This record gives sequence, structure tokens and C-alpha cells, in this order.
Amino acid sequence: MPDQLTEAVDAAITCELRLLDPKVRSLPERISELLDPEFVEIGASGRRWSRSEIITMVVEQAATLTEPIPARDMRGDLLADGVVHLTYTSEFEGRRAFRSSLWRRTKRGWQLYFHQGTSSAL
Repeated sequence: MPDQLTEAVDAAITCELRLLDPKVRSLPERISELLDPEFVEIGASGRRWSRSEIITMVVEQAATLTEPIPARDMRGDLLADGVVHLTYTSEFEGRRAFRSSLWRRTKRGWQLYFHQGTSSAL
């Protein structure tokens, strides 16, 4: 189990970091590869976002990014075979948020199924 745990968590972290990279965020097709068809996000604002809404928003935001969005204290837990829960803290546009992501291994590879951000004081 330790090898499976490490490999799964490492794969999910790699994918999460890709989603924070402006080179990925600027291309809808690259984002689409990483988001599960059933993806949903609850943003730090409390708004519920659909997959298509997130892709549009992320591409728009990417135009202002020159560096990846910073992520601190990222850690992961294997919840079941092919399901990883990641948590971390991000800082973007002067705001800090606690982040939670559920990744699942699919036929297309690791895909983000659910994401939630919760605002935090800086």
C-alpha cells in the first residue's frame, strides 16, 4: 500500500500543480484534460462553478499570470483505490484560501473531480 499511496498522491499533486501553472491555465484543451467531465467547484466566494464556467474563468485569469499560483503545505491522502484528497493553501491576487481537491484516476488519467476553496485571512 505505501507505494500505491505515494504514487497516487504524487500523481495528484503533479496534476494540481499543472492546474496552477499559467502555461496550462491559458489553454482550454489542457485544462479540459485535467478536469473530470463531472467536475464541480465551490469557490472561496461560496459560488458553485460548473466545469465549463471554470474553464472560461481560468483561461481569462491566465492572461494576468506570469508565474504559477503559489501553493503551500500541499499534502495528500489516498481515500480509496484511485481517489486522492489534496489540501493546501494558495495566495492569489492578495487573497489567501484553504484548498481541497478530490482527484480520481480515470481511463484518461488523473482528473480533478471536485475542488473547494475557503477564504482565509492573510
